[in-house]
Amino acid sequence: MEISRRTLLSSAAMAGAALAVDGPLLWANPLGLPLGIQLYSVREQMAQDLDMALAAIQAAGFKEVEAASLPKQPASSIRAALGKAGLKCVSAHHPFGDLQTGFEEKLAYDKELGCSYMICSSPGRRNPAAAAGGNAHGMALDDWQYCAEAFNRFGDKTAAAGVTFGYHNHVPEFAVTDGKIPYEELLRLTDPSKVTMELDCGWAIVAGMDPVVLMRQHPNRISMLHVKDFTLPDHPSPERRNEAKVTELGRGSVKYEPIFAQAALTQHIRHTFVEQEAFDMDWRQSLQVDAEYMRALKA
Repeated sequence: MEISRRTLLSSAAMAGAALAVDGPLLWANPLGLPLGIQLYSVREQMAQDLDMALAAIQAAGFKEVEAASLPKQPASSIRAALGKAGLKCVSAHHPFGDLQTGFEEKLAYDKELGCSYMICSSPGRRNPAAAAGGNAHGMALDDWQYCAEAFNRFGDKTAAAGVTFGYHNHVPEFAVTDGKIPYEELLRLTDPSKVTMELDCGWAIVAGMDPVVLMRQHPNRISMLHVKDFTLPDHPSPERRNEAKVTELGRGSVKYEPIFAQAALTQHIRHTFVEQEAFDMDWRQSLQVDAEYMRALKA
């Protein structure tokens, strides 16, 4: 079923209530999960000084991390640095191309980091050398179907290693392609027992989609959330993605209360990760603002 495009600039009343868990400052309301952050947020800082970047994350109150853009160091060194900062790596991102050419190596690395999730962070084409077709981002519907086939294979391999495979969206997944929405095709063609979804709520909204509707129509398909904020144009769409500007949580247009409320009703969310792709203030202060927003979030 295709999903009508809409934004969350205003919140509809939600049926039911989300879980509200009182806990220490390292836990995020309303799902009662540890505060998590995607390390892409501090990619530049990690490249300068890994220990400094991780210490700042810990100081802001984060407890879990998702790996991306790590310094080129052995997994044992990265895990030691995380342990020194009191952080646990539970998930890792990899682009499709890297998984195609070095899957076993990437899986072994993630396992050594301590990850229980391995996430594909970008799609790939069935024939990378072919002329671009399909939507404005060069992906044809056949390419998305090819990705779904590959995800099922990857999911088989990770399951054998005790790791769950998943996919993380950006904007192209919601650009109508050959009359269909690619994200819907991925959900239709991937086996729920092999492939989970990590819904990037911010990018979905930039594309003009409503995470509440996605979760309502596809119960128990999403196990992780990316949480980020944007100032948005009046009518978001994939074609207007460059008009959306990243900002800190609570300072843009995205309202997370209804998203978390729906997640509590129809999904079994294991982890949530703040992802601050750019900073509107000092980066350390930005981390604090995001962590405080997550601690205060109610639904």
